[in-house]
Amino acid sequence: MSIMTKRRIAVFTGNRAEYGLQYPILRAIKNHPDMDYLLLVSGAHLDANFGATLEEIQKDGFDIHAEIKIEMDARSLFATAQAIGSGIIAISKVLADLKPDMMVVYADRFEGLAAVTAATQMNIPTAHIEGGDLTEGGALDDSVRHAMTKLAHLHFTTNQQASNRILGMGEEAWRVHTVGFPAIDLIAEGRFAKPDEIVAKLGLDLSRPVILFTQHSVTTEFDQAVAQLKPSLDAMDKLAAEGVQVILTYPNNDAGGRQIIEELEKFRARNVANTQVHRSLGRHLYHGVLALAEDPTRRAICVGNSSSGLKETPAFHCPTVNIGSRQEGRLRGENVIDAGYDSSAIVAASKQCLFDEAFRANCRVAANPYWLGDAGPKIAKVLAEVPLDQNLIRKKMTLKGEARDGWFQ
Repeated sequence: MSIMTKRRIAVFTGNRAEYGLQYPILRAIKNHPDMDYLLLVSGAHLDANFGATLEEIQKDGFDIHAEIKIEMDARSLFATAQAIGSGIIAISKVLADLKPDMMVVYADRFEGLAAVTAATQMNIPTAHIEGGDLTEGGALDDSVRHAMTKLAHLHFTTNQQASNRILGMGEEAWRVHTVGFPAIDLIAEGRFAKPDEIVAKLGLDLSRPVILFTQHSVTTEFDQAVAQLKPSLDAMDKLAAEGVQVILTYPNNDAGGRQIIEELEKFRARNVANTQVHRSLGRHLYHGVLALAEDPTRRAICVGNSSSGLKETPAFHCPTVNIGSRQEGRLRGENVIDAGYDSSAIVAASKQCLFDEAFRANCRVAANPYWLGDAGPKIAKVLAEVPLDQNLIRKKMTLKGEARDGWFQ
């Protein structure tokens, strides 16, 4: 009688936000009787400048099977290109050593592009999470995300629009699975910090307004990162002067990230009343602050240009100010107000989110476009059951390219 061996699923994570979204997938793989996970940690997780998050991963009870150092100074696109190249080399060496049966890669970051390139060129079946999304506002994310889609063998999307785009790229329908946004699994379970813990760790007065602020660089405009940030910091300064409590967190390690950190540290050094700067809150605390908005008597909002402002805040009915172009084109709920790189506009939009009772009431009933439920277990089921054969590895293009008065699907 033969004993069935478990599938070994490598999961790659390159930064703090990505890991928080992958947690439900890791947990589902870990709990599945037919699979073992191999966690590969890289990028900003290993960089103290961006709030190294290894400790958070270990506290969550996951073993780290490889730490993959990718050199990245987050100042230029030259450094990003170098990081992708060095990342492919480093990740391929780890994959050759661990010999996973499959690889799971998330979203649209340069570290993920290195990982999916290494895995697919080694004929390791690769699953891509969160493909098909749009962010047309100047980040390189769309190009990277769509390139990862065409390299990957399985696709797990957060919404039907995204699945439709992947099908429109010529991917075979059996490869595409619409599962919803994995992070909402944990939100639905209430897996985030409760108000007492938030008060204890952040020293907030929950009877007063709270802003959670994060602004990343726009990678095609990384040389303008500081100029784009300054109106936001000026707006946070003005709101803090009126008694609003502002929590500012570090950006990710894209080009322009270090320049933003330098400005945040200058802001911290001024000791502005009612403000605090953190390298990383971690998923547990970050979601806990957003969840304050679930209580209509509390005034907590999200401000900045992070994708979490569009994808995670609807689950908490949290009003959000989306600044600038970075998230342009991305699917969003009715809890989001857009503002340009203008201090007065950001202040006005923030006050609308904090004090406009009609808008706040609408946020509490607005639909969540990313909620389908149980994304982690859905993904794990496919990973456990899909045949690992040449049909999976050998991709086919469904678009025939026929010419009938131009383009014809």
